[in-house]
Amino acid sequence: MDLFEKCRVELVEAAKAQDIYPYFHQLESRQGPEVVMEGMRRIMLGSNNYLGLTSDPRVIEAGVRAIEKYGSGCSGSRFLNGTLDMHIQLEAELAEFLEKEAVMTFSTGFQSNLGIISAIAGRGDYIFCDKENHASIYDGCKLSYAKTIRYNHSDMEQLETALASVPIDSGKLIVTDGVFSMSGDICKLPEIVALAEKYKARVMVDDAHGLGVLGRGGRGTADYFGLTDKVDIIMGTFSKSLASLGGYMAGDERVVNYVRHSSRPFIFCASIPPANCATAIEALHILRDNPELPEKLMSLAAYMRDGLRARGVKIRDSITPIIPIYTYDQMRTLRKAKELYDAGVYVNPVLPPATPPGECLLRTSYMANLTTELLDEAMDIIKRIVSEE
Repeated sequence: MDLFEKCRVELVEAAKAQDIYPYFHQLESRQGPEVVMEGMRRIMLGSNNYLGLTSDPRVIEAGVRAIEKYGSGCSGSRFLNGTLDMHIQLEAELAEFLEKEAVMTFSTGFQSNLGIISAIAGRGDYIFCDKENHASIYDGCKLSYAKTIRYNHSDMEQLETALASVPIDSGKLIVTDGVFSMSGDICKLPEIVALAEKYKARVMVDDAHGLGVLGRGGRGTADYFGLTDKVDIIMGTFSKSLASLGGYMAGDERVVNYVRHSSRPFIFCASIPPANCATAIEALHILRDNPELPEKLMSLAAYMRDGLRARGVKIRDSITPIIPIYTYDQMRTLRKAKELYDAGVYVNPVLPPATPPGECLLRTSYMANLTTELLDEAMDIIKRIVSEE
């Protein structure tokens, strides 16, 4: 068979034929509570800009100043000419905020998981991976060459059975999302930590959707449970609450230094550009100085949950600013997303492999600078459209 014979996607072709293809919509304004997409005003319920800082004047000004001082890029690896004083500042301030010994930064969040997992685990080691973990975790596991054992979502009994099945003196890493990106569930971190101690495993938490959301002042999932000292590695991103681009690893100095000198996705990649570094620093300062921001975000998420339930819209229980509305069937999911988009509400349709087959959903997510008036408007539209067949 010719190599390119497979280069067709039937679902995409079918969706385009029915005018319900939902991807690559063009954004023509800043990423705020209300946006302009393809010439029309839409309420944005599909962004990970949790604290609403991407359009904060202080963040924007920090990026402008960095470009004026350093130029548009670093043009090299952190090992060579690509380390700015700002990179060191960002890593030191984030380590202090997260209450870990050290932090290293990567150019993207996806790259962070590739770089951390592939450096820490190798042949002869075992990785225990929640089935609903992010795709970047799965790819990091593949790149590591360790034996990966998947366990059902948050199934602690199955995780323990898996841990007990491998040699007690083997290298073992339990890796989990802190806040699962599609469902909004929070991992069962206390149980995971207890199992790790029992079976001599290490724990890594992907906190991309936890930073700025959970814990004291938004310090994340480990802090939320009071287990920061029990989590060996915390990974996160700058592309969500910190309104920029990039990712990080936080942990003990010895471990971070090892990854810094061993991780191919880190060593052979250009560093975070100056503007992205500066905006992440400024967003971190705003979060640090305004611990009420995550509380406001959670309050708005609770308001939305209560309002959707009152309108008879079925949702999944959680407390995070990710609220999935299950639509199950693929074509129905695409159709409802298109109807919502046309009615002025942007949400993200999620299909396999991002969800299990038969569990397609409309992923809604929220920002701290949304208003209850906008949420009420959006909920009325959602109720009308989702309840229709």
